[in-house]
Amino acid sequence: MATDDLSDLNALIEMMAKLPGLGPRSARRAVLHLIKKRDTQMQPLSRMLTHVAETARACLNCGNISTLEVCSICASEKRANGQICVVEEVSDLWAMERSGMFGGRYHVLGGTLSPLDDIGPEALRMPRLKDRITSEAVQEVILALNATVDGQTTAHYIAGELAHTGVAMTTLAQGVPIGGELDYLDDGTISAALSARKEMPR
Repeated sequence: MATDDLSDLNALIEMMAKLPGLGPRSARRAVLHLIKKRDTQMQPLSRMLTHVAETARACLNCGNISTLEVCSICASEKRANGQICVVEEVSDLWAMERSGMFGGRYHVLGGTLSPLDDIGPEALRMPRLKDRITSEAVQEVILALNATVDGQTTAHYIAGELAHTGVAMTTLAQGVPIGGELDYLDDGTISAALSARKEMPR
C-alpha cells in the first residue's frame, strides 16, 4: 500500500498523539480501535466532537467549561453558600466536584504565577474574583491550588490581594503531597484535605 494511502490515518494518529496521556503507540491503538468500531464508536465520537467544539465555552462567571454562558454551578442558588473555592484549572474544579465534599462555587484562575513562563498577575482572573467577593457576599475563599512552588506562590499572592476584603482565607490541609496536583489525587485524599483546611497566613 502506498504511503499516500495512509496519509489521512497518519495525520489522525499524529493529532491523537498530541492529547494528554497519549503517545504515538497509544494513539495508533486508539485509531485502529475506532476504525474497527466505526459505526458504534468512531462516528458517534466524531459527531460529539463537532457538537462540543461548537457549543463549549468558558463560564462568564467562574471560568468553568460549560455549554451555557453561566455554568450550572454558578446558576444554582443552592451553591450560593458564601464560599468560593479557587483552583488553577478546570480539571481541578472537576476533581473537587468528584469528591462531592464542596457545596459552594468555584473560581478558575486559568494558571498560576510563573516568572519562568512569563505569566504575571495580569494573566490571572483576579479582577473578576474581587468583583465576585462583593457581588456574591462571599465569606470564605478556599485556595485549592496545587502543592507546587508556583501554586503556593500564587496562593500567597491572592491572600495578599484579598487581605483588605476581610473574607476568611483558607487553604487545603493534610492529604495533598508536596508537588501534588488535584486532578491526579483520589477522591478520599481531596475530601480529607478539604475537610481539614486551615487558615491562610496573610
